[in-house]
Amino acid sequence: MVGVSNVAAAGTEDAVLRLGAMPAHADALCVFVHGRGQSPEEMGEHVIARLRNGSAHVVLPRAQDSVWYDARAVDPLTEQTMAQLQAGLDAIDAAVALAISEGAPGDRVVLAGFSQGACLSLEYALRRPRRLRGLVAFTGCRVGGALRAQAATFLDGLPAYLSCGDADPWIPLGPFFEAAQDLAEAGAALRVEIFPGRVHEVLDAEIAALDAILVQVVAGRAAPGARRGAVA
Repeated sequence: MVGVSNVAAAGTEDAVLRLGAMPAHADALCVFVHGRGQSPEEMGEHVIARLRNGSAHVVLPRAQDSVWYDARAVDPLTEQTMAQLQAGLDAIDAAVALAISEGAPGDRVVLAGFSQGACLSLEYALRRPRRLRGLVAFTGCRVGGALRAQAATFLDGLPAYLSCGDADPWIPLGPFFEAAQDLAEAGAALRVEIFPGRVHEVLDAEIAALDAILVQVVAGRAAPGARRGAVA
């Protein structure tokens, strides 16, 4: 994907990075959320630049101090983590609203993220999915471990892709599969992949999965109601 719009304001931590097609000319809107200790620029270079689909407008929100919440996702949910989580969800809302205000298609929104960004994306999908037409979570789980909140809504066939390594240092397989179960029970059309021996990174096969969901959305094949609770 060739970036044609990089309008993050220099020197402002709360600025978003925008890449891909110009908002008013985009066929889809993708919000990509970076992980702990990462930046939108890193995700732009290591993930977004590898996409084949260049028709989406991509918005990458930026966490203060490069961290969305201080705890590990698998730690018990505390009031502090909950407050930080809500702020992260608000940042996704703001990124979507900003892009739509500039002409990006609000009815074709795909939310994606890596690591801590994947965890935040999963929480958003299960708490505030009203605009979503696709979800991609590279190496994520629900936030709060056994105390994670139950899904607040039915996802009604939302295409979702979850991936992880079989021995990831941040996301154990148990919590990963719990997140997958939550999505399936909420009605998502779910695809899950586990990569043996994969380190904490995003593989070409995972990039291809994000590309495929973007193609689905652009082609209008990702409308809610297509499939319910399916797991591939």
